[in-house]
Amino acid sequence: MKITDVRVRLVTKEEAKLLAVASITIDDCFVVHDIKIINGKDGLFISMPSRKTPEGEYKDIVHPINTETREMIKQAVMTAYNNTSAE
Repeated sequence: MKITDVRVRLVTKEEAKLLAVASITIDDCFVVHDIKIINGKDGLFISMPSRKTPEGEYKDIVHPINTETREMIKQAVMTAYNNTSAE
């Protein structure tokens, strides 16, 4: 699997935990939208797209199955975020 494109849209609200929303393209043929970049108490992290259940819990709609893939996605998204926020 290769991440072939990452697009980041910055969120401009002051004092918000949500900093940006990203989309990734995998192998030039599959896109995952709404990956959130969040400023948490332990630093920045990504949150995969999720849906709120009738019980009020949030469940991921799309997510990597292993740690290696999660890290690859995280690195690609955070690199694109850092490049976008520096502009």
